Amino acid sequence: MGIVVNESVQPNQPDKSKRKWIYAKKPSGKLYNYRQVVGYGLLLFFFLGPILKINGNPFLMFNVIERKFSIFGNIFYPQDFHIFLFGMLIVMVCIVLFTAVYGRVWCGWTCPQTIFMELIFRRIEYLIEGDWMQQKKLNEGPDTDAKAWKKVLKHTIFLLISFIISNLFLAYIIGADALYKIATDPIDQHIVGFISILVFTLVFYFVFAYVRDIVCTKICPYGRLQGVLLDENSVTVAYNVARGEPRGKQKRGVQDDKKGDCIDCHLCVHVCPTGIDIRDGIQLECVSCTACIDACDAVMEKINKPKRLIGFYSPAEAEGKETEKLGKKRNTRAIIYSGILVVLMAIFGFMIFSRSDVDGRLLRAKGSTYQMRDDGTVSNLYSLELINKTSKDIDFDLVSETEGIKIQVVNPISHLIREGNAKLSIFLIADKKSIKQYKTDVKIDIKAGDKVIETMETTFIAPPAK
Repeated sequence: MGIVVNESVQPNQPDKSKRKWIYAKKPSGKLYNYRQVVGYGLLLFFFLGPILKINGNPFLMFNVIERKFSIFGNIFYPQDFHIFLFGMLIVMVCIVLFTAVYGRVWCGWTCPQTIFMELIFRRIEYLIEGDWMQQKKLNEGPDTDAKAWKKVLKHTIFLLISFIISNLFLAYIIGADALYKIATDPIDQHIVGFISILVFTLVFYFVFAYVRDIVCTKICPYGRLQGVLLDENSVTVAYNVARGEPRGKQKRGVQDDKKGDCIDCHLCVHVCPTGIDIRDGIQLECVSCTACIDACDAVMEKINKPKRLIGFYSPAEAEGKETEKLGKKRNTRAIIYSGILVVLMAIFGFMIFSRSDVDGRLLRAKGSTYQMRDDGTVSNLYSLELINKTSKDIDFDLVSETEGIKIQVVNPISHLIREGNAKLSIFLIADKKSIKQYKTDVKIDIKAGDKVIETMETTFIAPPAK
């Protein structure tokens, strides 16, 4: 069952006909501190991902141009498409299951758009222009030299950070080494790369300086999926209507049984980066950043009321419905869904780290059949292609694992350069007298020293001995 969301325009929400600029109050609180730890940790991971190397390969690289990917230092090629496909399946399952159980936590805590916006660009804005009211007065006030200098300084820093982000983004695509060459070689040698960096810089600057919350509220398709992914058991940031209503001003230490705990201070609205009023129910624009929870908790402390008037609730809990049965159902589902995700990720990790260093493709030569030789043997001709998936050269040997089958290499190649490939033509040879059936399963090992790095299977065709 999908959740009906409230999309009405709120006092601090952009109007559909004319955008109303959102000035978000500087957040603070326990959850915000946790979010900073998570966010800056992910930023560190983002900055180090394309730079760190494992066995000479980038820790992370997604080179769609050359169809070459590096994950945790393991190079992947189109031949590893099944692993990539499984990874995409995990992403889709995560989107559906994780959101169904935990709501839009990804958006508020781990989404790059939110992390860059809230933990870098908006913090710079607070530092230069002040908190939300000071920013509003500055923008609506007269043009002065002080205002001009603040704007120039802010947007210069925004452009510089956007330039750094664009370089890192490009490093994920082409690799840090290729990016270094673009930066150090003359511009005329890398015109396309230079233009790409410039375009990415302007795009990131435009997004973080002007588009901002519109990415979350209008552009991102994930937010629009919330209405069908959430149900009455999904946990998300919500206002406890049963406890908070009816709203009204209260005096400290004075208990008014006719009023709820909400004193209608609007702090939850002021700190919201998308400008919504969380008290109006679950809305598509909510990114679950928890800023409203911290703001409300601070107020509840001041008036000696329990915290979590705004907290992590299911829609049923927020409306004060019977929650014991729903809570058990929610917890059971959370355990099952989380278990499925853990199993999928474990399988994905096994596929990554158990993948062989060399990929081989052994095919029967086109238009060929078995050949009877004068020495009393039968041969089949095959073409063999080997791809080195590592960043080091490999010396290899071909060894038949099937008794009675010998290998004769037409073009003797026994060396694979790093990230290179080799094409060989080989004969599989067997004594005519030892042939017992028309098709014989054959296994061939690719060995580097004493280690078997890949095993290939094929069939050997010859008439059985009479």
